[in-house]
Amino acid sequence: MENQEKIGETFETFKWTIKDFYKLKSKKIYSQNFYIGGHSWRILMYPKGNKVDYLSIYLDAGTLADVETRFSKFKLVLINQVNDKLTQIKETQHTFNARESDWGFTSFIPLVDLYVFNEGFIVNGTCIIEARISISHPELEKKVDEAAPPVSMQVPAKPIEHADNPLPMDISAIPIDELVDFRGLGKIEKAFVPLLDEVCAKHPSVIGCQKKRSRRFTEWAFTALGRVLHFLKTKKARDMDEEACSHLQILWEELETFRFNLTWLEPHVQSALDMKNYMERSAKVRSVKENVAALEMEMKKLKAMVAYVEVDLEMARRELVKVEEGFEERDLDGELGYGP
Repeated sequence: MENQEKIGETFETFKWTIKDFYKLKSKKIYSQNFYIGGHSWRILMYPKGNKVDYLSIYLDAGTLADVETRFSKFKLVLINQVNDKLTQIKETQHTFNARESDWGFTSFIPLVDLYVFNEGFIVNGTCIIEARISISHPELEKKVDEAAPPVSMQVPAKPIEHADNPLPMDISAIPIDELVDFRGLGKIEKAFVPLLDEVCAKHPSVIGCQKKRSRRFTEWAFTALGRVLHFLKTKKARDMDEEACSHLQILWEELETFRFNLTWLEPHVQSALDMKNYMERSAKVRSVKENVAALEMEMKKLKAMVAYVEVDLEMARRELVKVEEGFEERDLDGELGYGP
């Protein structure tokens, strides 16, 4: 990350280095998450264009709550690694929301200029894209603190039955004896507190980034974090079927709206989400192994049968030698005759 100054504005920059650009096969790819202005962002790119013959590049704000908006002025930059003067820079601004969570340029640069008449945008298979985000307009952002809770945190129609219940929930819906004060920040479910204490000890920024929030917001935030931690703590790899993966994805997307720095947690969540693919592949591997074992067993049986047949064949050959001794072949089609 680096800051860039302009009269009246301050931009912070994230650089995305994409290697083996010519080998990209996905229709669209995302950069890793990065944090600027207290928010999580990522760059979205269509290397073959988003239904156009142009490179398409956008800034993505991730999953936003229905009531959340986030204003940002930003630049998207395609670096020319040979001649700085040819670097392509496009600037815009947008109020990101749940329906328009990414914004940018569908027609950034013609694909023919990028791939055919390439003059420094791709060097040794590497392409570099930057997102430069203004951090000078905090007054234009609608604070989540002032909004209603995310839909998944609102009062449920039915009681909560489990700490990992994916149904909507609210702190007020949980029995009072199930809530405890968490470090003076708010009331949190008992089951979550040991897990939160553990991660806060390892990652102090988890506490720090919420201290200036309202008590209600902080309760929502740490409840969302606690739900993800509780899920990861109580589930086993074999439990990660399609339904469990969908559940975790919902919990994770909800947690991302609370602006924690989650770089330490994201690999664990992604690993858990990947378990569905792993389980499917594991089942395939197990099935193939069982098939190979069955064929090997059949092969052993066939080899044993061949060995028995070879023994019988050898005995038959020896017997043939004995019975052929002194035996003279005759023409069975010849006349018997009766003399001269």
